[in-house]
Amino acid sequence: MDSVGKSIHGAKYECLLFDMDDTLYPMSTGLNLACRKNIEGFMLQHLHMEGAEVPRLCLELYKEYGTTMAGLKALGYEFDNDEFHAYVHGRLPYEVLKPDPALRNLLLSLPQKRKIIFTNADKAHTAQVLSRLGLEDCFEGIICFETLNPPLEPVADCNDVLDHGDTVLAGGASQANATGLSLTDGRSFSSKSRVLCKPSLEAIKAAIRTANIDPNKTIFFDDSVRNIASGKAAGLHTVIVGSSTLVPGADHALRSIHNIKEALPEIWEGEGGQIVQVIQPSAVATVILA
Repeated sequence: MDSVGKSIHGAKYECLLFDMDDTLYPMSTGLNLACRKNIEGFMLQHLHMEGAEVPRLCLELYKEYGTTMAGLKALGYEFDNDEFHAYVHGRLPYEVLKPDPALRNLLLSLPQKRKIIFTNADKAHTAQVLSRLGLEDCFEGIICFETLNPPLEPVADCNDVLDHGDTVLAGGASQANATGLSLTDGRSFSSKSRVLCKPSLEAIKAAIRTANIDPNKTIFFDDSVRNIASGKAAGLHTVIVGSSTLVPGADHALRSIHNIKEALPEIWEGEGGQIVQVIQPSAVATVILA
C-alpha cells in the first residue's frame, strides 16, 4: 500500500503533465545517444540513405520537425511506424535505467490525482522505461505516439483501451473513438501521413483535449526548450527540467525532477495549505490512451 497526498480543495493545479525521456531520468544515462544511433542505423539499412549524410540529416530533421521520424515522413519516406519503433527502441540498453524509489515516493506524494505522461515515444518504449524506473503505477494515463497518430484500421474496443476499474483518461468517446484520437476538424493521422508530435502546438492542444484538462490548472514538465515554448503558447504552466535557468516560455526551472518539492512548494498547497494523506493500493496499472 502506498501513501498518496490528496488536497482537500482549492489547489492551484489540478493536473501534472510529464514528459518522460530525459525528464524522469537524466540524459546522462546515454539512452538518448543510443536512440539516435539506432535511428541512424534505420536510415542506413531500411531507407538506404547515403551514409555520410545520415548523422547531419538525422539531427536537422529532429530540430525542424520535433522527431527525426516526423521529418522523414515529411520528406516523403514511407515505412511502417511499428517497424521503425521496434528497430530504434528494441535495441536500447534499458538496463542502464534503475528503479528510482525517491522519485516514486515524490510522485505518490503529489496531492493532484491527475498525473499524466505526455511523450513522443511509442507505448512499448514508454512501458519499458516506466517499468525500469519503478514508476508504472504512478500515473493516471499516458499520451504517446499511438495516441496522436492512430492507425486508420480499427483497434481494440475503446473501453478496453481507456478503462481500468474507475480510471478513465480523456472522458470517453467524445475524446477518442475506435480508431484513436479524432481531431476537431475531422482529420486523422495514419502511418502514411505526417506525424503529429511535440513541439507542434497542434500536438499540445490535441493532448489537452485528449486528457480533458484545463491548461490554466495544469503544469507541464519537459526537458525540451521548444516543447516548453509550445506548452506555454497552449496556456499551460511550464517547468523546464534539466536546467537551473529559465528558458523562453518557462515559469520554473528544475535541475532535476527530484527538486520539485523544493522549487515548487505551491503544488502541495491546497485550501489553507492542508493536505490529507490517504492510502491507495500500489498495483494500479497506468492506462495508455492509444
